Order: sequence, then C-alpha cells, then structure tokens
Amino acid sequence: MLLPTGNRCVAVVIPCLNESEPIGGVVREILSQGVDDVVVVDNGSTDGTAQEAAAAGARVVSEPRRGYGRACAAGVASLPPGTEIVCFLDGDGSDVPAFLPAVVAPVAAGAADFVMGSRLRGVREPGSMTPQQIVAGWLSGALLRLTYGVRFTDMSPFRALRLDRLRALGMSEQTFGWNLEMQMRVAAAGWRILEIPVDHRRRRGGVSKVSGDFVAGMKAAWTIATTFLRLAISLRAKPPRMAAGEFPK
Repeated sequence: MLLPTGNRCVAVVIPCLNESEPIGGVVREILSQGVDDVVVVDNGSTDGTAQEAAAAGARVVSEPRRGYGRACAAGVASLPPGTEIVCFLDGDGSDVPAFLPAVVAPVAAGAADFVMGSRLRGVREPGSMTPQQIVAGWLSGALLRLTYGVRFTDMSPFRALRLDRLRALGMSEQTFGWNLEMQMRVAAAGWRILEIPVDHRRRRGGVSKVSGDFVAGMKAAWTIATTFLRLAISLRAKPPRMAAGEFPK
C-alpha cells in the first residue's frame, strides 16, 4: 500500500549508529511505500552504515557528534523546501515500514497533528522489546496522562507530523530524551494526538545502544527521567485536543 499523501512531500529520517547489517533493507522497505525522501543520519558509525544506506537509495547526512536527538535534528535540518510531512523510525529493522501509510495518513488528511505508532498495542515479535522498554513506555504514559491528560502507551520512535510544526516546537534534547520531549511538547501545546497500533520485530542486526547494555540502559533511563522533570516544570500544560479515533481514556 502506497502512502495516501494527497501529493504532499513525505520524508523519513532515520538516525543510525553502526547499523550496516539492517540499514539497506530498511531503506528499501521504506522506499517501497512511496516515500519521497529517505534520510539516514550517520551518527559517527565505524562500520559501513553510510555506504549501505546510500547504495540502497537513501540520502546520507553525517552528524559525527553522538546523540540520538542530535542525529534527528541533523536529519530535520537537511530536509529541503517543499517537504511537508516528516516521519521518524529506527534503522535496526525493528520498526515495520509497511505501517507508514497508517501513520502518515491522519497527518496528511489533517485529522491529527501528531501520530505515533504504539508497539505495545501492536503485534510484537517475541524478544523484540525488553521488559525495561515496556515498563518505560507504561511509566512515561502514566506521567504524561497525569500531567497533560493525554494517553500514550509507548515512546516509540515511529511517528509522523508536519515539518513546519515540528520546527516550531522548540526541540532541544540532544540524546535519548528526544522522543519523550516531542511527546511532552505536543501534549503541552494542545495538539490533536493519535496513537495507532504498529507491529514490531526483533532487530535485524547490530547491537542496541540502550536496551542491549545495562550501563547504557541506566544512562538512557536517567536522561529520560531528567528530561521529563525539566520539561514538566518549564512547559505550561494545556488540555490536548484528541483526534478522531483516539482510544478512550
């Protein structure tokens, strides 16, 4: 199924660090969905990630300064004039690009301002998510609901929104707190939010930068916790406008 974009230009940004094994297949899967621009941001890889991505048809952007948020921001900064909708997903093969039409369609139709694919509500391949990832999604969702009255079940990287609105959000987190910061800012701004189920697979290669290592996992958890506390204090909460089809509270 191709993207139902209504002739809107859609780009996908993929932050990558040492994902040479899966990235070529990921790029090809995304391009098969009719996406206009696939941007792989090489975040200082020491393998052939950039070469594999380019060979598969991606446009490669280099951001040697490590940090998930830095890589996402570099990809966004590289998007050309005329790009209307931007999506994000991971380059390890765990996200399923076949769900891009479902994630993009509500934004393209003007039915939602921010759409996120929930791995917890979709079909998960056994072992695709660690217990700590599941708990982190549940905990962040509970905090967001308590603070802003909006319900999320996940902090999935699979998401879509209009590029102009993203650039106006004021994103600043440079590391693993990027996804949570985006969810908090759209909730505080009163955007129409829609969460839909997406399937999730085991990574197709490489090593997780968060869940595969205890120390990295603890650092990511600390970053996410401090991001929430900092933003909860600085952002003024507004009642969010829920998009049609949002599951009930």
